[in-house]
Amino acid sequence: MERPLIAVLLLVGLIIGIGLGSSYTRARRGWTDYQAAKKTVPGARRTAWLLIRVVTTKVGVIALLLVGAVAYAAVGSDGEPERADPSPSATTANR
Repeated sequence: MERPLIAVLLLVGLIIGIGLGSSYTRARRGWTDYQAAKKTVPGARRTAWLLIRVVTTKVGVIALLLVGAVAYAAVGSDGEPERADPSPSATTANR
């Protein structure tokens, strides 16, 4: 009578032990991944701000160029444009 009881208790202990072991392994792996990600955040943040600064600089330069082009087009030239004299054309009467 004692042997079946010991076998059942051993089986239950094994099932609980496997469940606890896998949970512990998963928790350790999660903690290790969290620590690794936490260490990379400052570098990633620096990189993100650098890229944002580069993009805003480019957008600012393009905006200044566009404003300058619109201002130049709005002002126009200072004097009247020179008139182009018509070029002489060949006629058939000069034969």
